[in-house]
Amino acid sequence: MSGHSKWATTKNKKEAADSKRSNLFTKLARNISVAARSGGDPDMNFSLRIAVDKSKAAGMPKENIERAIKRGSGESSGESIEEFIYEGFGSSGVALIIEGVTDNRNRTLPEIKSILTKAGGSIGAQNSVKWMFEHKGVIHLNSEQSADKDTMMLELIDMGAADVAEEENGLTAYCLFEDFEKLKKALEAKGVNPEYAEVEWVAKEPVAVSEETREKIETLMETLESQDDVNNVYANMK
Repeated sequence: MSGHSKWATTKNKKEAADSKRSNLFTKLARNISVAARSGGDPDMNFSLRIAVDKSKAAGMPKENIERAIKRGSGESSGESIEEFIYEGFGSSGVALIIEGVTDNRNRTLPEIKSILTKAGGSIGAQNSVKWMFEHKGVIHLNSEQSADKDTMMLELIDMGAADVAEEENGLTAYCLFEDFEKLKKALEAKGVNPEYAEVEWVAKEPVAVSEETREKIETLMETLESQDDVNNVYANMK
C-alpha cells in the first residue's frame, strides 16, 4: 500500500501550500469547533484532541484554540459551520474526494465546481467516487521513531495496524477507521508521538497515470486546498 496515501503523495506540496495560507488558522479553528460539538474536553473527545494537536503543530495560539473549543461546545456564540464532502473527477478521470468545513454551502460548492471545471474536471454525484476509497487511519513514524524497523512493524501490527509500509524516511501504518484511536494511543503509551496521524480517504486500487496527468492533478489538488473552506483533497492515482 506504500505510496497510496495522502501522506506519501502530497506531503511536501501540502506543507508548502499550508505555510503560505493566510487562512490556515481559520480552517484549523473551524475544525476544532466542529469536533468540540461532541464535547469540549480533548481528553474525552479524541476527534477534538486530534484537531487541537494539529493546530498546536501549526503554531496556532493557545487562546485561539480555547476560543474555537468554546464556540463549538456552545459556551460562546459564533458562525454556523458544517462539514462537507464533495466527490469529483480531475484530468483523465482521476477520482477526487474533497472535504472541508463551511459556513455557507451556497458559496463553497460553486467555487469548487469552478476550480474543477477550469482544470478540465467536474463535480460528481454523491457516491460517484467514494466507493473507490476506504476511510482509514494513517500514521507515519520517522526514521528516528522507527530505528528498528522490523521490531516496530511487528509492534504496530500487534497494536492494531492492518498494514505497515516501509519507506526511506520511516514507516507508515494503515488501520481501520475504528482502530485509529486505539493505535495512536498505544503508540503514545510507548512514548512515541507520531510525526503524522490522521484519518484519510485511501484509494482501494490506485490507478497509474502519466507524468503529465500527475502534474495536472497535483496542481488541481493544491488549488482546491487553497480554497477557503477546503481542508483535504484525495485522489486515486498512484
